[in-house]
Amino acid sequence: MAYNFDTLIDRTKTDSIKWNRDTLPEGCRDAIPLWVADMDFASPPEVGAAILERAAHPIYGYTNRSEEYYRSFIDWMKRRNSWNIGREWIAFSPGVVPALNLAVLAYTQPGDKIIVQPPVYYPFESAVLNNGRQLVENPLVIRDGRYTMDFDDLEKKIDARTKLLILCSPHNPVGRVWTAGELSRLVDICAERGIVIASDEIHSDIIVGTEVHHCTATVSDKAAAITVTFTAPNKTFNLAGLQIANVVIPNAQLRHAFVQQVANIGLGLANIFGMVAQEAAYSKGEPWLEELLAYLRGNYEVVKKFLSERIPSIRIFPLEGTYLPWLDCRDLGLSDARLHDLFLKDAKLWLDDGTMFGTGGSGFMRLNIACPRSLLVRALEQLEKAVHAIS
Repeated sequence: MAYNFDTLIDRTKTDSIKWNRDTLPEGCRDAIPLWVADMDFASPPEVGAAILERAAHPIYGYTNRSEEYYRSFIDWMKRRNSWNIGREWIAFSPGVVPALNLAVLAYTQPGDKIIVQPPVYYPFESAVLNNGRQLVENPLVIRDGRYTMDFDDLEKKIDARTKLLILCSPHNPVGRVWTAGELSRLVDICAERGIVIASDEIHSDIIVGTEVHHCTATVSDKAAAITVTFTAPNKTFNLAGLQIANVVIPNAQLRHAFVQQVANIGLGLANIFGMVAQEAAYSKGEPWLEELLAYLRGNYEVVKKFLSERIPSIRIFPLEGTYLPWLDCRDLGLSDARLHDLFLKDAKLWLDDGTMFGTGGSGFMRLNIACPRSLLVRALEQLEKAVHAIS
C-alpha cells in the first residue's frame, strides 16, 4: 500500500476533541476514544502539501472560492456518484450541521413539523427543536436483521404542517446505504405532499459494503426538484477541523431560500485552508481513499469475526456505509446506564451510547473503527475481558 494506516499518531497534545479525555470521569481517563466520527489516520499527504504551499504566502485575507474549487467538486461528484452538477447549484456552509439548521430556517416556519428517522445522528433533533419546530419521528424498523424505512408509518404522520424531512444517507448510526427503490418511494411520498428532503450525505464516499450509494436528488426529476443535498470532504479525508461543506440545490427557488439564510447569518466566506484542502482532496486524493476503504473493510471484518467468536452476546449490524458499526448489546441484558459503565468504566472504551441517537437506540453502542488496527484489536480485547467479568 502507498499509504500507511497502521501508524499510531499521538493526538493528545493537539486539542483534539476526540482525544480530550479530561471530560471523562476520574478513573476513566485512560479509555480508548472510539466515539465521534473523526478518523485517527493522517489526511492524504497531497492535502497537507497543498495547505503548506498556500501557507507559504504570508497573507491570509478574504478569499473567494476558485473555479478549480468548484471544478474539483463537480468532477468528484460525477466520477464517484454519477451526478452531473451545475456550478450554480452549489451553495456553501461551514459544515453539514450548520447547513441542517440553515435548511430548517429556510424551508419551515416556527411550529412547522419536521420528520427525522431515528435512531439517527443527534444534531437532526437539535436542529428541529432549537429552532422552534415540531419534531416528528418516523423510526426505522428492523426486518430480517436489516434496518429499513417504515413508509406506512411515515404516511400516517404527515399532515398540513409537515414541511421538511431530514434524511441520513448513508445512515448514521445504523450503517445503511439506501437503495434506489427505497429513495424513490421516499421521494414519491414527499413530493406528493410538498415536503422538502434535506439529505445529509456526508458519509457518501465511505461505502464499505456492496450497496451503491445513490444521491437522493439523482433518483428522478421529482427528487431533484425537492432535495437539498449536504456533502463535504470532512469524513472522507479527515478534514473536519477545516470547516468546509457544499450544499447542492438544483431547484432555483429552494437554492435562493437557502442562500438567503446563509447571507442573513453572515456565513458566506469560507476558511481559506479548507478550500485549499478540499480542492487537493478531490483532485488528488482518490488513491488514498481507495486504500482507506480497503483498510476500513479489513477493520470491520476484524470486529465482526472477533465478536462472533469471542463475544457472541454483542452482535454487529451489517456495515454498508460509514466507518461507524452499530453494536447490538441487548443480549447482555443490561440497563443503558450499566451498559455505558461496562464500556467506559470496565472496558475503558469511550464509545457513543445508542441512547444519544434517540428512539431505537436503547441497548446499542456506536463504534468508530477508523483507527489503526492494533488499537482496535486492543479495544476488543479489553471489551472481551469486561464482558466475561460480568458473565
